[in-house]
Amino acid sequence: MTPNLLAICIGNTRTRFGAFAGDRLEQSVIVPNSNFTAVGGEIERSYRPIADSGDALVMIASTSAPMTGRVIEQVNKRLGVKVIRVEQDMPVPIGRQLDPEAIVGEDRLLNAAAAYDVMGQACVVVDAGTAVTIDFIDGTGTFHGGAIAPGIQIMLDGLADGAAQLPEVEMEAPSEPIGHSTVEAIRSGIFYGVRGMVRELTEHYAEVAGSFPVVIATGGDADLLFKDFEMVDRIVPDLTLLGMRLTLLGPTRGKGR
Repeated sequence: MTPNLLAICIGNTRTRFGAFAGDRLEQSVIVPNSNFTAVGGEIERSYRPIADSGDALVMIASTSAPMTGRVIEQVNKRLGVKVIRVEQDMPVPIGRQLDPEAIVGEDRLLNAAAAYDVMGQACVVVDAGTAVTIDFIDGTGTFHGGAIAPGIQIMLDGLADGAAQLPEVEMEAPSEPIGHSTVEAIRSGIFYGVRGMVRELTEHYAEVAGSFPVVIATGGDADLLFKDFEMVDRIVPDLTLLGMRLTLLGPTRGKGR
């Protein structure tokens, strides 16, 4: 019997909760890390629907060490359930070709594993969150790493802080490539800059792969950046959570669930 799972993925600015009842993702919720009261409350709320089975597990993946300790403390306090740590207790089931000293974010590995498990072929995973990562997984399911760039909000903040005449801007998809105002020019530069980076890197990765890889996008800004973008084949908001479930249950390697 497949155990129920509360998957908690802690990012730099947000924490995502995913409640799996067996193979099915019942709910997915995102809470800002700045509101830790809400984070603590969501631990109980997300766990409640899957707790009846008696064999529900809690798994945590994280890119923020300080936040991890606080969340584990809350899980112990509110649920009294042992926490499974990604990579520490269970390695992500993905091959790796990296420099020996490389330290890779757990979210990148989870995204890669989930993407390859479904596609079963060379693929590129674009995660558009606090940072934008563009990673390559080859046709044998080996994670090679990729590129890391600033995310939308970091770019917006950097322009506003570093250039006296540039205003603070709330990001929206530009109505056209040519910005006819400063605000629209900033939006256009960031929007098409990220898209151009994805296109350029994917083309280089395709040379390594020998064929054009499937491109999967995830992250909080994926829909804004890549909706209707021909370079992106799929947008999967819960890719990291699916990678956590895969880590618990083991890969199916592209059998097309």
